[in-house]
Amino acid sequence: MARHTSWRIGGPTRYYAEVYDANQARALAAWACGVGVELIWVGGGTNLLVRDAGFPGIIARYRAQSWQIDDLGDAAILQVEAGASLAGVARRMAGLGWAGMAWAEGVPGTIGGAVFGNVGCYGGDIAGQLQSARLLVGGAEEEWPAERMAYGYRRSALKDGAAPPSGPPPLILAACLRLQRGDPDALAATMARIAVERKAKTPWGRSCGSVFRNPPGQSAGQMIERAGLKGMRVGNAEISQRHANYIVNLGGASSADVLSLIAFVQETVRRQFGVDLELEVRVI
Repeated sequence: MARHTSWRIGGPTRYYAEVYDANQARALAAWACGVGVELIWVGGGTNLLVRDAGFPGIIARYRAQSWQIDDLGDAAILQVEAGASLAGVARRMAGLGWAGMAWAEGVPGTIGGAVFGNVGCYGGDIAGQLQSARLLVGGAEEEWPAERMAYGYRRSALKDGAAPPSGPPPLILAACLRLQRGDPDALAATMARIAVERKAKTPWGRSCGSVFRNPPGQSAGQMIERAGLKGMRVGNAEISQRHANYIVNLGGASSADVLSLIAFVQETVRRQFGVDLELEVRVI
């Protein structure tokens, strides 16, 4: 799975699949149930750590990327499939003069991953734009209003484990996002500024972005830095010198290296500040 994650870390999965429409996804889920192996859906692998021992089932990615926009005058509804690039969609909509997604400039990953984990930054998040999501649940397609996602900071009902009592986990197929009319030049300027800011604070090298959720009213990165942990290494995994909430793969790092760093950071921050840092990254 190292080939399919932004960290370039991860052991083998028994099966890996990519599907391109709901019918293929439904067929794959039915096959998994039929042969009795566990199925996990993933997005772009940008917030994912697969353990070195690997996974004895199927890890599958949904690749559908089509979109259409319903122009309502001063507002619009964007219907976009879950495999589309989040940053790519943000840039395309800004170029067409639709506002609401500028915060996503430079954010890696897919629309589906953003809906799953309530991705956000620079004052915006997917929860603020989502009208509804179309899901594949137990072989049937369902439309979930945004309220059913039970969004919180970097979490959702799906990320927190909402799933049918048996069978494969739900798959996000598409999202309906609310947009507003905007000035293309102003949006381009905003996104250019965000791109510069993001580049200035993003460490060089392979990472998954922020490893820990920010505690209420606090910064996980600043707490890790105050604990004196910047630059700490286990094997070839290092807490970034530039941004302490990033763990960088210096080349050949294992998931055990990363997990050891995670555990040490959590124990140190708990001891020094009495705060339990929660993972933002998903571990398989």
